[in-house]
Amino acid sequence: MVYRRRKNNVFAWPGRRRRRSRNQFDVRNLRGGFGLDWGLSSETKKGIIIIVLFVLAALSSLGLFDLAGDFGQMIIRVLSWLLGALKWLFPVMALLFGYFMLRADKYQVKVVNYLGAIFLILGLTTLWHLPFNMEQAVFAANQGLGGGYVGLILFWPLLKFMGFWGALVVSLAIFLIGVLLTFETSLYGLMWPVKLFKFVYSRFAKMTERRKIKMDDDYEEEEDRAEIEEELESETKAGEDMKDYSEPQFVRKDVKAFDLDDEEMPKIAKPRKFGRKIELPLELLVSKSGKPTSGDIKSNQFIIKKTLSNFGIEVDMGDVNVGPTVTQYTFRPADGVKLSKITNLNSDLALALAVHPIRIEAPIPGRSLVGVEVPNQMAAKVTMNEILAGKKFKERENNLMLVLGKDVSGQPYLVQLDKMPHLLIAGATGSGKSVCINSIITSLLYQNSPDELKFILVDPKRVELPVYNGIPYLLTPVITDVKKTINALKWTAVEMERRFEVLARAGQRNIAAYNKAADDKLPYIIFIIDELADLMSTAPNDIEAGIVRLAQMARAVGIYLVLATQRPSVEVITGLIKANIPARIAFSVASLIDSRTILDVSGAEKLVGRGDMLYIGPETSKPKRLQGVYISDRETHNIINYIKQQGTADYIEEVVERQAGPSQLSGGFYDDGGEALLSQTKDIIRESGKASASLLQRRLKIGYARAARILDLLEEQGLIGPADGAKPREVFLEKLGGISALEFSAREHNLTGELEPFNDNRPVPADLLDPDEEDNEDDENDDSTNFKDDTNEEENNNQNLVETSETKEESVIAEAENEPAETDSKNQKINPSAGGQKFFSEDEWT
Repeated sequence: MVYRRRKNNVFAWPGRRRRRSRNQFDVRNLRGGFGLDWGLSSETKKGIIIIVLFVLAALSSLGLFDLAGDFGQMIIRVLSWLLGALKWLFPVMALLFGYFMLRADKYQVKVVNYLGAIFLILGLTTLWHLPFNMEQAVFAANQGLGGGYVGLILFWPLLKFMGFWGALVVSLAIFLIGVLLTFETSLYGLMWPVKLFKFVYSRFAKMTERRKIKMDDDYEEEEDRAEIEEELESETKAGEDMKDYSEPQFVRKDVKAFDLDDEEMPKIAKPRKFGRKIELPLELLVSKSGKPTSGDIKSNQFIIKKTLSNFGIEVDMGDVNVGPTVTQYTFRPADGVKLSKITNLNSDLALALAVHPIRIEAPIPGRSLVGVEVPNQMAAKVTMNEILAGKKFKERENNLMLVLGKDVSGQPYLVQLDKMPHLLIAGATGSGKSVCINSIITSLLYQNSPDELKFILVDPKRVELPVYNGIPYLLTPVITDVKKTINALKWTAVEMERRFEVLARAGQRNIAAYNKAADDKLPYIIFIIDELADLMSTAPNDIEAGIVRLAQMARAVGIYLVLATQRPSVEVITGLIKANIPARIAFSVASLIDSRTILDVSGAEKLVGRGDMLYIGPETSKPKRLQGVYISDRETHNIINYIKQQGTADYIEEVVERQAGPSQLSGGFYDDGGEALLSQTKDIIRESGKASASLLQRRLKIGYARAARILDLLEEQGLIGPADGAKPREVFLEKLGGISALEFSAREHNLTGELEPFNDNRPVPADLLDPDEEDNEDDENDDSTNFKDDTNEEENNNQNLVETSETKEESVIAEAENEPAETDSKNQKINPSAGGQKFFSEDEWT
């Protein structure tokens, strides 16, 4: 019978039910009693249960030591009657389950855990009761001995039908099964006593070895000290024996030898070597990881099935995989259903589930199922600590494993860098590229010593990577300049060639085989560029040429590239770069075009950001969705500071310096006799004081493209200045071995002396002639070179200027050849007999 309230809050007779708020308590007549519904949340109820468990554990623990008064004694009597001598199990289990419930984000208590606890208690109490026979069992339980009355539950049937030894085996098996179910571990995990013994033994062995090494060092130091003392004593005695009797007026004083006990002998500082691996402790990384909230799984399964059914697609729902960022709902479509019909319903499923965006994977690689990936209500962070401490990382094949994150089923995902062998990372701003690079660097630091691995870091943004300056893993400080980046690429190319020669002499195919056989091992080199777009916008030809050259050949000699960009356009990620870097990571992007630019397939535009990525490698045919590892700035600084305490960096200055000799990225200029041509060009510029493509075309009889390449190469060497629109290039005559610019200008204007013009009649070697000189227009339109072309305006002005100068020069020379040597009113000389030298006035020279 249900009572309802009157307006004056007095109970009325039964009548129509009134809708009550959930936050108000209901007063009901339940067979003569009243029940209260307080509307408590599940978190509040769980908190109350945790407090009750902790209180019972505390009271029972105090009762064991007679510190809880009569109430504690009563609890102990009840526990002794139930569990016998194992009454201490109750406070332990209460504390354990209370802690599990308190840390629900890390430990999820399920029904199987409670079932395991029951099995554990039954097996253990039965084992404790086995020493008693059938007649003594009840009396022992009554007295609180053995396993109590709980132990009698299995004691009677086991002892009656199996005997003592059979009961022992079965009860032990029940106990082990209970442990496995309670802690959800494996048999290997039960071997912790053995692992603990091995750990203690290894620590003790290391301490003993260190103590022995220290004793040996002390012994050697004492021997050296004794030898030095003996030498000093012998020298002192020899000095005492040599007395000078020729000059008795001088009184000789005995000089006391150095007291080695008072003054400490100076120690010779030995150069620090990083032969050993720097053991980075996992305590530097945060171990706390969140728990994802996937929402109502059953409801989502029903919605997916119903939505597909509304469009005439019948499916059988399968497993549900809860990942850090998304939950994957799998299903098997009926026979005859096209997968394209399912993938076209992406927006309809997103509308029905009220989430965005969702991603349909049809089919799941390796399975005959379709997966719908729905974003979780609350994503969980994937920490580096939990993956580095995991079994998969400890069982890695080599020390080039990259920790990328976890897949949609929550399993750690690691890849080998030497199998990639290069990596391209792209995504929008704030999607997780820099964090991914930090996690890659951190995972490599935890595996290798500074002698085994070296980094070249490039960060044009100057934000993320400069914090690594000073660690002994760097070949050079973090590069932020474009020119230094080009020099570093050239140095790496030279190092690659040198390593190929070393491997060829040793008869080895790759660096791994060489390091196993050779004593002088080669370190791996990881070249990381954080923002490729900034470099490609400044010097696209040089940067692309260097990257492509290394990507094509550097794998075998242990040089790997990791490139990242936030602008996934075809101008940055060119076809040559994509063709040579098959391993790619795509974070969240804005459009389908960007996704196809990175991965050649769609999908990256449907990611949720904050570390959500798609990875495709040489071993995978379809992109795999992962949640990237998150490493905070605090963790990065902890690792860097710890490494700096172990030693300082030893940089190689040549990495960022201008490389001497032929350029490795010049596009083959030195392969076709350009060395002598470059020398001829320097002579022309030195004698004329000008540098332009038209001048070189006319004097050397070469095409425009080659002349422009020569000018850019001279600019790269610092001999001439850059092109500045219509203005002529600046010429550094001091570097060319000629006169200074001021003196050249004075001589040019006939103020300080006489200047000899360039002899245009000097023949050019036949092997230096450009075979394409007849087709200069084609050379001008050639865009395949790696050098910048001068502007048309500059070339036209320079060409007109030089043509005018040559016309005047030829006219003056013709007059000089027809007239004898004389001196005019302007004191200008023409002396044909002086070695063919000709001198002109200011007007004629210009």
